[in-house]
Amino acid sequence: MAVVVGSLALLAACTAPGDRPSPPAPAPVASQPASDAFRPVDEQFLSQFAATNRFRMGRPQAIRLTPDGSKVLFLRSGPRTFVQDLYEFDVATGRERVLLTAEQVLGGQEETLTAEELARRERMRMTSRGIASYSMSKDGSTLLVPLSGRLFVIDRATGQKKELRSDAGFPIDPKLSRDGKLVICVREGDVYATDVATGIERRLTTGANDTISHGTAEFVAQEEMSRFDGYWLSPDSTRLLYQRTDTTGMQTFHIADPIDPTKPGQTWPYPRTGGKNAEVSLAIINLADTQGPNGTPVPVWVQWDRAQFPYLTIAKWPGIKSSLSPDAPTRNGPPTIFVMNREQTHGRLLKVDPDTGATTTLLDERDDAWISLRQSCPAWLSDGSGFLWLSEAGGTWQLELRAPDGSLVRTLTKDFDQLAPREASGKWGPGFGLDDLIHLDSARRVAYVSASSDPTQTHVWRVPLDGASPARLSNGRGMFGATFSDDSPAWVESQSTLESVMRWVVRRDAASPTPDAPGNVAGEITSVAERPRVAPAPELVRVGRFNYDVAIIRPEDFETDRMYPVIVYVYGGPSEGLVNTSREGYLLTQWMANHGFIVVAIDGRGIEGRGRTWYRSIKGNLIDLPLQDQVDALRALSDRYHELDLSRVGIFGWSFGGYFSAMATMRRPDIFHCGIAGAPVADWMDYDTYYTERYMGLPEQNPRGYEASNVLTYCKDLRVPLLIIHGTADDNVYFMHSLKMTQFLFRAGRDFDFLPLAGLTHMVPEPLVTERLQRRMLEYFMQHLAPRH
Repeated sequence: MAVVVGSLALLAACTAPGDRPSPPAPAPVASQPASDAFRPVDEQFLSQFAATNRFRMGRPQAIRLTPDGSKVLFLRSGPRTFVQDLYEFDVATGRERVLLTAEQVLGGQEETLTAEELARRERMRMTSRGIASYSMSKDGSTLLVPLSGRLFVIDRATGQKKELRSDAGFPIDPKLSRDGKLVICVREGDVYATDVATGIERRLTTGANDTISHGTAEFVAQEEMSRFDGYWLSPDSTRLLYQRTDTTGMQTFHIADPIDPTKPGQTWPYPRTGGKNAEVSLAIINLADTQGPNGTPVPVWVQWDRAQFPYLTIAKWPGIKSSLSPDAPTRNGPPTIFVMNREQTHGRLLKVDPDTGATTTLLDERDDAWISLRQSCPAWLSDGSGFLWLSEAGGTWQLELRAPDGSLVRTLTKDFDQLAPREASGKWGPGFGLDDLIHLDSARRVAYVSASSDPTQTHVWRVPLDGASPARLSNGRGMFGATFSDDSPAWVESQSTLESVMRWVVRRDAASPTPDAPGNVAGEITSVAERPRVAPAPELVRVGRFNYDVAIIRPEDFETDRMYPVIVYVYGGPSEGLVNTSREGYLLTQWMANHGFIVVAIDGRGIEGRGRTWYRSIKGNLIDLPLQDQVDALRALSDRYHELDLSRVGIFGWSFGGYFSAMATMRRPDIFHCGIAGAPVADWMDYDTYYTERYMGLPEQNPRGYEASNVLTYCKDLRVPLLIIHGTADDNVYFMHSLKMTQFLFRAGRDFDFLPLAGLTHMVPEPLVTERLQRRMLEYFMQHLAPRH
C-alpha cells in the first residue's frame, strides 16, 4: 500500500547546469475556462501539475554508475511525456549524450504491454513508457534494454544494438548476466536463457500453468515486501536460483470493464486476509545440465521449514573474490534467504548449499509485534569474510557486521546512536536515526547509510567497518540520497530541500569526506522537469504531548488577522511520514491553500522514523491511536496558531489515507466536518494477508481489533459530507471496498458522494483525470468549508 495521489510525494524539477545546452522549452500550458473559484495562476498550475505527471516527467530515473565510475547512466523523459530514453553522463567532462531512444528502436510503432507486465509495473508504481528499465554487465560494457516485449543488447561504447528474438511469450523481468553473455527472463510462467553471442534461447523450467509459475515474485512480495525478483543468477553465471509459485486454492478476484461489458475481465489470485497465500518454494539449477524434461536442467530444491516459515522475504546470491582487487575473479558465494512465519514475528536468515539445497541458520530474528524488512541486507563483503545486517531488535535500527557463520562481530552504529540527540520527551527519540544501507564498499571497508536524528530529514553517512564513528556526507537541511559505483569513489548525490528544486550532483569522493567537503563536484545530471508555477512555503513545527511533526501550508496572500478553514492531508498508516524537508512534497497542498485554506499534515504514532515503540504502537488496531494523534495535534496547533479555524476542518487522503479520512469523518465529526476518501480500504478482511496480518495479527486472534479498525462498523455514524473516490480497475485496494462502504452508508440512510473512476487503477496517471480529480476535490472543500475571502 502506498501514497500515489497525495500531494506530498517527492516530485522533482531541476534546471540544467550552465555548461550544457538548455533543456527544451516546456510545452504551452493549455488554457481552461475561468471560474470564480479558481484564480488564473492556480488554474495554470493545475493544468501543469496534471500534464507533467505531478512534475515527475523530465527527472532523471534509474541512475547507475559504471563500475569504474567514469560514466553515469540514467533514464529521462521529456517534461510532458511518459516515454523515457537512455542517457549517459561523462564524469570527466560533465557532458551528456543519448545512448538509445525508444523512437530509434520502435521506429514510430506503438508500444504494447501485456496485462502481466502492466500489473508488475503497477506493483512497482511505474508509469513510464519507452525505455522503462535496463541492466548492465559487471564491467559496464554491455547493456540490456527491454522495450515493448523485445530485448535489445547494446554495446555501450559504440551504441551498436542487437535484438534477441524469441518465439515464446512476452519477456517478464529480463536481466543481463554479470559477464554480459546471458539474458534471463520469464516467459509465460517459465524461465528462459538466451546466449547473447548466438541469439539461441533455451528453456530452463517446465510445468507452468494457470496456477504454477517459475521465476516471478508473488503478489505480496511485490506489493508489500518490495521484493520484485523471482530468480537470482549466480555470480559466475553457471547456476540459477528461482522461485516456484503455486496459487492453487487461493481466492480468485476478477476485474471487469464496467464501461464495456463485452470485454473479458482480468483474473488474479488474491491473498485475502486470513485466507490462503501462494505457496512459494525455491530451486537451484545448473545451466549446463540437460537431463530434465525437454533438455531442461534438473532442479535441486532448497530445504527449509516452509510450514513454519512460509514467507520468502529476501534472497541474495553474492559474489566472492579471492582478493579485493577489482580485477580479481569472482566465484559464487552462498545463496542467502530470509524467511518469516505467517505472523511475521519470527524470521531466519538461512545460508543455502547450492549443491544439495540444504540450509544453515545464520541468525534468528524475533519481535513481539512484527519484523520490519530492509531489502538491502544481507550485504556480503567481497572477500566473503562476513556480511552486514540491519536489525531493529534493540529498539532502533542498527547496522551490524557479522561473521560468515552469522555471529556478531560488532554493531557499527550503536555507540553513535547513544550519543546522538534525542527528542525532548526522551521516550520517542530515534537516536542516530538509521534507516537503511545504501552501499557497501568492501575494498575501502566502509558502508554508506541513510540516517537522520530528525525524522523530517534524510542524510547520507559513511560508516567505517572497523567501528569508528560515522561521518555525515550530506550538507544542509533536506532529503538526501546517494548512488554509488562498485569499484570507484565516484557517486551521485540527490538533493531535495525546502529552499531549492531537486538536484542530482555527481561527485568524486574526497579522501576524508565531511558535510563541508563531501567530494569534488564533477557536474550535475540534467533534469528537464518543468518549474512549478507554485512556490510552496511550509512551516515545519512540533506540537502536542508527543512532539508531533507537523507541516503548515498557508495561502500565499495569508493575512494574520483572519481565520482560515483547515484541510488535513493524511496518510496515517504504518509508513514513512508525510512531513519532510522537501519542497516538492508541498506543491499541490500549496495550491489548495492558495484558495483560502490552511493545509496541515501531521505525523502521529505508527509512522516510521521515531523508533520501534512509536512505530509499533498501532499493533492490533490501525486507527484509534493515530486518529487521536491527529485530533490532539490539531488542538495543539489551534492553541498556538489562532488563524486556524477548527470549526471548519476537512480531511483527505488516498489509499490508507482514504481509509483514515473515512474513519475520521465517521468517528470524529466534532473535529472533521467533511472528508474525501480516495481508494479507501473499507474492511481489512478484504485486503491482502501480508500487510494486514503484519499490523493486525491473524483475524481469529484479534476479532475486536478487526472490528474496531473496520470502516463498515461506523458507516451508521456518518453525519458530515464525505466524498468517496475509487478506480474501478484497482488491483491493490479493490473497487469492492468503496462499493461495500457506499452500500453500508446507503442502507444506514446516510448521505454521501461517490466518484468512480472508470478503468483506472490505484494510480491515476492520466493528465485529464488528474486535473479533473484535483479540481473536484478542491470544489468539495470549498463547498463544505466555505472559505471567506
